[in-house]
Amino acid sequence: MRDRLSKIVATVGPASASPSMLEQLNKFGVDVFRLNFSHGEQEAHGEVINALREVEARSGRPLAIFADLQGPKIRCGTLPDGAIELRFGEKVTISPEETSHDPSVIPVPHPDLLKVLEVGDILMLDDGKLQLEVLEKEIDQLDVKVTAGGILKDRKGVNIPTRQLPISALTTKDKQDLAFALEKSVDFIALSFVQRPDDILEARRLIDGRAGIIAKIEKPSAVEAIDDIIELSDAIMVARGDLGVEMPPEQVPVLQRRIIRACRAKGVPVIVATHMLETMVDSPTPTRAEASDVSTAIMQGADAVMLSAETAVGHHPLSAVAIMDRIIKASELEGEGGQALPELQGFSDLSTADSISRAASAITEADDVKALVAYTKTGSTAQRLSRERPPVGLLALTPDKTPARRLCLSWGIEPVISDDVGSFDEMHLNAQTAARQHTNAREGDRIVVVTGYPFGRPGKTNTINISRL
Repeated sequence: MRDRLSKIVATVGPASASPSMLEQLNKFGVDVFRLNFSHGEQEAHGEVINALREVEARSGRPLAIFADLQGPKIRCGTLPDGAIELRFGEKVTISPEETSHDPSVIPVPHPDLLKVLEVGDILMLDDGKLQLEVLEKEIDQLDVKVTAGGILKDRKGVNIPTRQLPISALTTKDKQDLAFALEKSVDFIALSFVQRPDDILEARRLIDGRAGIIAKIEKPSAVEAIDDIIELSDAIMVARGDLGVEMPPEQVPVLQRRIIRACRAKGVPVIVATHMLETMVDSPTPTRAEASDVSTAIMQGADAVMLSAETAVGHHPLSAVAIMDRIIKASELEGEGGQALPELQGFSDLSTADSISRAASAITEADDVKALVAYTKTGSTAQRLSRERPPVGLLALTPDKTPARRLCLSWGIEPVISDDVGSFDEMHLNAQTAARQHTNAREGDRIVVVTGYPFGRPGKTNTINISRL
C-alpha cells in the first residue's frame, strides 16, 4: 500500500510512452494513466494500453487507464499566410468558412456557432490571448471588434464563455476513439467540454457500462449544472485550462474548492488538473507557487491530482511524479482533505449502506484499529468508505479486476483482487491476510471488516465485523 492517500494521474506522451518508462512511472507513484486522444494515433495508444497491462501484471497491483476524448474543440480555419495580426479596436469579420484569403476575415467553420451568438457576446481565441466582441450579426457573418489584440495563427482554439453551444460533447472522431478505447478495455472515458447533463446521458448510452465516465468541467454551463453532472458521472475532473479561459481567473480557485466539496458530498472521485507543475516541463524543480497549488488541492480533499505536459512531453517525467508524491505526503500530514466534511456528519436521509460505512469509519478511530477492509462486488462500498475519510488504511477486496482498477482513482483505497468468500470464517481469514500484506497492521491489532450478507451479492452492504490479528 502506498504511504499516501490521494492519487496521482499522469498523462502518457512521447516522453513517457516506452514500456520501461511506464513501469518506472508506476513505481514512482502513478496510480492512473491518462491517454490524450487529442494527440497521437489509435495504434500508438493501443500499444501503450498493452504495455500498461503488462506493467500491472508484473506489479501484481491494479492500475487504471482512461481515454481522454478530444471533444468538440472549436478552432478557427486557415488564415492568409498562416497568421494575421489583430489590432486593438480594429473591426473584422467572422465567416463560417474553412479558409480565408482576406486578412480582415477570420474563418470559423462552425455555422451553428454563428447562429447562437448575439451582439455583445465575447469570443476568446488562442486560450484567451485574443478577444473579440460581437458588434453586428448578419445572416452569414458576424462583425466584431478586437478588444485584446495580437497575432492569430491557423487552427487556434475559439472559446465562447457567454453561450451554451448547440453541439454534442461527442464528435465523429470522439465516437471512433470511444469505440477503440472500449475495445481495449480502458477503465474510464473522459468527456471534454461537457455543457449539460444530457452530454453524460448520451455518452452513457454509447458506453453501456463498459467503462466509467469522467466529466471534465471546463465550461461555464457545466458549472451551472454541476450537481446534476456529478450525479450522472463516475468521476469529475476540474480541468482548469479551458475553465480558466472561459471564466474570470479569480473564480477558478473558488470553483475548484466548490466542485471538490460537491463531489465529496456525493462520494464521487474528483481530479484537479492542468498546470500543476508546469514549470517541470523544462525545469527539474517546480516553483513554490506550483507546489502550493498541488498542496491546496490535496488539503481541499481532491481524490487525485494530474500531471499533463509534465509527463507527456516534459524533460523530467519521473522527477515530476516524485516531487508530486512528496508534496502530497507533506500536505496530507497537515491538511483537512483527510477529514470528513462537517455537513456529512448527520445520519439523516442515509441508506443502510451509507450508515454502515459511516459507523465503520467511526470505529477505526480507536487506537488499536489499524485497517478497514471492504468486500465489494462493484466498488460502491469502498467508495462510500472513502467518502468518510477513515484514518486507517482502506482495502477494497473484490474478485473482479474491473472495479479494482476503477477504485485506483478514489482517495485512500488500495484495491486487492481476492476470491469471493462463503462464510464468516473465510471472510475473517482473507481480510486478516490482506491487512497483513497491504497495511501496517500487526499481531494484536484490530481490523474492521465491512461486507454484505448473504455473501457474494452486490448491493447488500449490511454487516460490520471487528477482528483481532
